[in-house]
Amino acid sequence: MRRLPLGSAGLQVSAFALGCLNFGSKTDKITSYRLLDHYRDAGGTFLDTANNYAFWNKGCVGGESELLLGQWMRERHNRSHMFVATKVGAKPRFPGGGFENKEGLGRKAIEQAIDASLQRLGTDYVDLYYAHIDDVHTSLEETLETFDSLVRSGKVRAVGCSNYQLSRVIEASNISREKNIVSYSCIQQRYTYLHPKSDADFGIQVSADVELLEYCSRNKDIVMLAYSPLLHGAYTRQNEAFPIAYEHPSTQKRLSVLKEVATEVGGTLNQIILAWMLQHSPPTIPVIAASSSKQLQENLDSLTLHLSQEQMHRLHQA
Repeated sequence: MRRLPLGSAGLQVSAFALGCLNFGSKTDKITSYRLLDHYRDAGGTFLDTANNYAFWNKGCVGGESELLLGQWMRERHNRSHMFVATKVGAKPRFPGGGFENKEGLGRKAIEQAIDASLQRLGTDYVDLYYAHIDDVHTSLEETLETFDSLVRSGKVRAVGCSNYQLSRVIEASNISREKNIVSYSCIQQRYTYLHPKSDADFGIQVSADVELLEYCSRNKDIVMLAYSPLLHGAYTRQNEAFPIAYEHPSTQKRLSVLKEVATEVGGTLNQIILAWMLQHSPPTIPVIAASSSKQLQENLDSLTLHLSQEQMHRLHQA
């Protein structure tokens, strides 16, 4: 699988990250192993999880995904070949708690969380550690200095952020530069082909906007990753409605162009979206998810598609 640079980290990652959110909970062990093996056999190494995945599923408290990944890597003897990303800062303090009861991004919370994640993953380091949700009650200096200490100790190789407003990303970058400490090498945001309404409310999730995309285009030190790129199958499933946030006039026009390009190229709508992201300049790395090998293969097959400059322009301008 194609490799892409991870911003300022000096590391290379797979063009697709495999989202492991439901692994070990909603997605059972047998299916999770099958998908992990499939992705690995396709040349993928970039695994995306978090310390709170997936506390909202029945009978779960968070950490189930990390536990399963740790078991899979141990049984497959492949930890050194995988690029493992996990997150801190959005775990409920008690079972059944909501995201508003997050652990935060203070020094003590991060130091406790990384050790717990390492134990569940069965490793002594993670390749990428995300600040999962911005913690406005903790100074960015404290968070970044703690991350820097984890990098220097060898527990973490690179750091990123998720669900941050652009102003906070810029502020964090300035702090890292001024203090000569580790900086965020990537940002993971909600992002898909359709534009959400300007007043769309995604709760704790932050949708990437034009300003963030332009910032990443100008600043090669940070790369963007897209979660929920396919809107949980809404583009192709007849019984899956688009979220209300995407119900506005431009949606039908963009869908029409998307379908035109899919017909021209001979790909599915999902495949065109993933190919479009990867052929951005600079590329956006999709975090793909699947509950079956058929879904995963459809995503992987988009790596072979090539969109012409004219098609990219049409998709962008719609």
